[in-house]
Amino acid sequence: MSSRFSNWRTFLRDVRGTAAVEFVLWFPVIAMPLVGVIDLGIFAVQRMQVEAASQAGAAAAWRMCDKDAEHPVTNTNCASVGTTITAAVQGTGLGTGATVASTPVVGWYCATDAGALTLLGSTWAIDSTSPPAKPADCSAAVGGSTTKPGEYIQVTVNFTYTPLFGVLRTAGILPATISHTAWRRVY
Repeated sequence: MSSRFSNWRTFLRDVRGTAAVEFVLWFPVIAMPLVGVIDLGIFAVQRMQVEAASQAGAAAAWRMCDKDAEHPVTNTNCASVGTTITAAVQGTGLGTGATVASTPVVGWYCATDAGALTLLGSTWAIDSTSPPAKPADCSAAVGGSTTKPGEYIQVTVNFTYTPLFGVLRTAGILPATISHTAWRRVY
């Protein structure tokens, strides 16, 4: 009987392997914040890529359309501008995962004294067949201004964010869809 207790006491006093047991017990506590930080970093990079993709789409419309001719941006005046925008958006690092949220919108805008853009009239989609005529000046939006309005295009890009570790999404605080709208003056 005493040999049984002596073996048991020897076993309980043996400290070999305690570091491994402690590591296994503490690893989840240490790993969870680390997973969250990695997930947050990936989200931040993909957010920047979505911003770059929306800017690339707006820049593609600007490059494609004749900047000397003062005409509204539409598929009629800038042939296949919608396809060009989509190709530019999907030509970024996000690939086909990035989508143009809706038909890009164009409008005549004037800058206020504070630098904010004010819409003149209404916006139109690039696939519109009858966009509004260009206003002569900005007097309707900015009192007494004789400045000519600029034509701006808005391109909104969406990307579905997939967390690195699936269910372990950083406390559920990150949105499932990353979205960004870029504005670009066409002329």
